[in-house]
Amino acid sequence: MTHPSYDDADDPEIGDFDGDQLDLAERLSLRRVAGMSTQLADITEVEYRDLQLERVVLVSVWATGTVTDAENSVAELKLLAETAGSEVLEALVQRRSHPDPATFIGRGKVDELREVVIATGADTVICDGELEPAQLRNLEDRVGVKVIDRTALILDIFAQHAKSAEGKAQVELAQLQYLRQRLRGWGGNLSRQAGGRAAGGAGIGGRGPGETKIETDRRRIRTRISVLRKRLREMDEVRATKRQERQRNEIPSVAIVGYTNAGKSSLLNRLTGAGVLVENALFATLDPTTRRAESTDGRVFTLTDTVGFVRHLPHDLVEAFRSTLEESVLADLLLHVVDGSDPDPEGQIKAVRTVLAEIGAGNIAEQLVINKIDRADATTLAGLRTRYPDAVFVSARTGEGIDDLTRRVEERLPRPAVEVTALVPYARGDLIDKIHTSGEIMTLEHTADGTAVTARVNRGLAGELAPFAR
Repeated sequence: MTHPSYDDADDPEIGDFDGDQLDLAERLSLRRVAGMSTQLADITEVEYRDLQLERVVLVSVWATGTVTDAENSVAELKLLAETAGSEVLEALVQRRSHPDPATFIGRGKVDELREVVIATGADTVICDGELEPAQLRNLEDRVGVKVIDRTALILDIFAQHAKSAEGKAQVELAQLQYLRQRLRGWGGNLSRQAGGRAAGGAGIGGRGPGETKIETDRRRIRTRISVLRKRLREMDEVRATKRQERQRNEIPSVAIVGYTNAGKSSLLNRLTGAGVLVENALFATLDPTTRRAESTDGRVFTLTDTVGFVRHLPHDLVEAFRSTLEESVLADLLLHVVDGSDPDPEGQIKAVRTVLAEIGAGNIAEQLVINKIDRADATTLAGLRTRYPDAVFVSARTGEGIDDLTRRVEERLPRPAVEVTALVPYARGDLIDKIHTSGEIMTLEHTADGTAVTARVNRGLAGELAPFAR
């Protein structure tokens, strides 16, 4: 497998293997510069108020696992909140056998949460779990600020980072499916009904019971969901057509999967020079990217960067991104990338394998890749080497271990099924080129009558070579 040369990712004179990163420059173009405000402290009029990041308090229920598991879960929620553009002020964890069905945390703890919100000046509470509509309403009513759950937070990040038409449609579909069950009425206005001319021009006799406001909203959401599903089916047909072309030529496919921010895009850039956006943030890239790669013996295969996974990935997102995730389901080999510098790499491995099993990719050949070894603790790496002896340890940033990874991928690529021996006329040089591209040459000799070749090829190419078989 060929990949660009690399000496020092931090040296601007040499250049970075991640490419120009123009998408990242655009994303960062409106970042706030701290400490540059000249606003007077005593200005209180609404038109002069600062536009600030949301100030949030995190809330988690520790129901299972160890203290470390609970701390890791809250730390991940903090990273998600910061990725969404929040300023985390405080984090609270309650030990319970299960979340409270009415308020998520205990009723007495809700009052303590209210006190923390007032003391810190927070305007949002983020709960580490998927809350029922009633739990959201009860918490908001008692705490007095906006309450969102982990699912809504992840959907918000996806909405910020979606770039392609397909990605935006998938995110909108997931958001609407989530919102449909969580619409809130307008208090006393919940029973607002259409009558008279507003009732579709019914006039006299049309007044009276009709659609309430919340029923109208739900109907519009259902209509929009139908439109988005139809649009995604059309996009999926385009993706399927491209996939069928690769399958027709029997080009092996390798999908890069793994936890979000494990370094999948960096690895794709390192292996192929794809120039995919790289950022130290959760779910930085959502749209799958497929690039052509070539082994050292000349075989062509594809490498696909997929959307990252996370613990308790929202079901609505899995459903909405199912067509995108099919790239993993139909791959010949999965490169499962793990962040070796993470506090809980084994938890990442379990979470990713859970999602892979859910989408039907649990039985596909997997190559574990422990990334970021330049940042990882030596003790952690030693433990991972013991527990996963077949894993490849690399650093996409420095290039360490990349050669070992390329050799492992080439070893595990599917081999062509049919062995042929043929004398190919020099006029059919196109067949020799196909053998080089998609086959595996065992012997090759140029004779007076043509090219004598023994190779392993796919069934389609074997049929083309049949007239010249020896």
